[in-house]
Order: sequence, then structure tokens, then C-alpha cells
Amino acid sequence: MLLAAIEMKLLIPLVASAAMGAGVCVFVLWILLAIESEDAEQADEWRYDVSRINELRRVDVTYRLFQPIIQFFARVNRGAFPGSMVEMRRELQAAGLPRCWLAEEYLGRAELVALMLMPLYIYLCLHWFGAPGVFLGPVLSVATVWFLRRRLRVQARNRLQQIKRRMPFLLDLLTLLMEAGSTFLLALQQAVDQYSHQAVGVEFGRVLTDMNLGKPRIEAFRAMRERLRDDEITSIIGAIIQGEELGTPLARIFRSQADVLRLKRSQRAEALAGEAGVNMLLPGVLVMMSTILVILGPFLLNYLYSGL
Repeated sequence: MLLAAIEMKLLIPLVASAAMGAGVCVFVLWILLAIESEDAEQADEWRYDVSRINELRRVDVTYRLFQPIIQFFARVNRGAFPGSMVEMRRELQAAGLPRCWLAEEYLGRAELVALMLMPLYIYLCLHWFGAPGVFLGPVLSVATVWFLRRRLRVQARNRLQQIKRRMPFLLDLLTLLMEAGSTFLLALQQAVDQYSHQAVGVEFGRVLTDMNLGKPRIEAFRAMRERLRDDEITSIIGAIIQGEELGTPLARIFRSQADVLRLKRSQRAEALAGEAGVNMLLPGVLVMMSTILVILGPFLLNYLYSGL
């Protein structure tokens, strides 16, 4: 009996260690197979979707590791949030993320990240708040999805601001090149090369790519307008399309639209300067009150203690 008990005590750690080692080996093998990023089979999906999925597996590690789970969440999101997907698709385009992302898949990726963080949230909430922490964990997971969704919106808004700041300079460069005798395609190519490291250069580079692939000039600018969906950019591209349809020289249109952008930029600066005085009112009052307390405080304390 004693020998059997000793053998059992030795056998249990060995079995546990073997199971742990097997689990680690299987996990490492799964990671290595997922990182290889093999192309999907052509017979499984449509040709374009296969190319999109293969590109997405190359550019995003999370999608490569958890593709079936993200696609499941994408199917759920497609049916649960049909109205939100249109706006999110526009924000994906405006934020400059890879075009292979679908809106429902990007939201599914955010939901997967929140789901993976939920055990950590529950553990921390149980440690800090006790039993009510079980209910706070899912709330924090939902807040994580909201934060990632908000982050995408902020990223799109900031990129649109960068495009609007740099667009007047790109239009001026196009005007100078075309007035110097260059054709529109050559001028656009040089301008895109000059601003290739900025968001405005990337967007006009997509316009140039569309035209090189055979798309008409008007359709290429309309595609840019649909991607960005900003009021100021829409008005500028609308003026370019209208001038193209009426036969107005593009150099004249680019110069006038650059002046319009500069005027709107100065108007925005004046509006922000006017709001700065109102925004600084409360901090100024608080600083003034603290200064008065620092100056009069010793006299008040001296008066109170002398009275006592």
C-alpha cells in the first residue's frame, strides 16, 4: 500500500507535466502554422474576396491568428448593426487603414480583443471590488469595444484635418506645374511623389492609380469624394468635377480652390481664437481666486489667531 501510494504521488506530477508539455507544444505549433499566412484556396471564396483575405492575413497578425472567430463576429455584426457599417466603412477609408478591411470584420476584431481582455477585467474587479466585480468585467469589455470604435473615429477625423491642411500646397504645386506646360497626369505624378509621405499625397495617389487603370478623370475624383465624405473636401472636388465637365482649365480651378481652402483655414483659426477667450475664463477665475487666497490667507489667519 505504501509503495502504491508513493508511485501514485510520483505518477500524478508526471502526468500533469506531460499534459502541460503537450498543451504547450500544440499551442506553439498552432501559432507557427498561423504565422505562416498560407493563401486561402481559390475554390472556397470569390476571387476578389480570396485576394482580400490573403492580403489581410499578411498585414494584420490578429486576423491571421483568429480569422475564423473574427469572421464569425463579422457575420453577427452584419446582421446586428447594418446601419452602422456604412459609417464605419467611410471612417476606415478616411483613417487610411488598409482597404482589405471590411467594416464588420474590423468591428469583430475589436470585439475579439475585448473578449480576450474580459478575464483580466473580471480578475482585477474581483480583487478590487469583491463580488460585484463579476458584473463590472463585461461592462469594461463593452467599454473597450466603444473605445476602439471611438479611436477609429478620432483617427479618421485627424487624418481629414491633415489632408485639408496640406491640400492647398498640393493644389498650388499642381497649378505651377500645369502653368509651366506639364500635362495633368505628369503634374499629378510629381505632386504625389512630393507629398508621398503625407495623407494628401496618398489620397491623390489613389486618384492617379485609378486614372492609370483606365478610370475617367471625373470618376476617379468622385471615388475620392466618396471615400472621404468631408464637407470642405466634397465642395473642392465638386468644383473640380464641375470645371472638368464645363471645360474650365484645371490650373485655374486648382488655384481658386487653394485660395478657398486658405480662406476657410484662416476663418477656422479666427473662430478658435475667439473661443479661446471663453475657454480660458474659468481657469483664469480659479487662478485669480487662488492668488487672492495666497495673498490674503496669512492676514486672515493672523487675525483669527489673534482674536482667539
